[in-house]
Amino acid sequence: MPSVFVQGRPVDSYPRHAPEARHGKVRRITEAGEEVLHKPCRDVTEFGPDLAALIDDMFLTMYIADGAGLAANQVGVDLRLFVYDCPDDDGVRHVGHVVNPVLEPLDASRRRLLDDSEGCLSVPGAVMDVPRPDRAVVHGFDRDGEPLVIEGTGYFARCLAHETDHVNGQVYLDRLSGRERKEALRQMADRRDEVLARRAARIGALSA
Repeated sequence: MPSVFVQGRPVDSYPRHAPEARHGKVRRITEAGEEVLHKPCRDVTEFGPDLAALIDDMFLTMYIADGAGLAANQVGVDLRLFVYDCPDDDGVRHVGHVVNPVLEPLDASRRRLLDDSEGCLSVPGAVMDVPRPDRAVVHGFDRDGEPLVIEGTGYFARCLAHETDHVNGQVYLDRLSGRERKEALRQMADRRDEVLARRAARIGALSA
């Protein structure tokens, strides 16, 4: 089985970071509580250089923050778009972007809920168990407006569902009980400064 899928297609080899990141600029990551994260994003209607530049920036920002996925509203842009570089449970790496993603509803008989730990770059430092289906299918488009379908299992399915939640105006805290949400916010309060310092150090190393 191929070890890397790019935009849902197998490739023989791939660099450690998506090539898009080379052209990108690091953007500030929004945090839970900021309005842009808590309302549904607008559909992308223009496919062109501005969209391509945003995707480049998002890849670089995701790598700097050591993330597996990043949605546009996490860099303050109110558009339905996310990027990802994420392994599945078999160690297969999946890299790409999805414009105007829609998560396919799965028949209850064909899905299993997995309760596993989940973090979010917009909730820095917090990790909580969140139940998610073990399979996800996302329909959308690439940066050129070509339709695509991305399927994932295990951890990659979790990533696809998590990022699609973002463009729908949901953060994973919204899927927690009141008590769990409080615990996540406590973890964030404790660890946020440390996480942001690590990101700043990586940005410093990049420009050195």
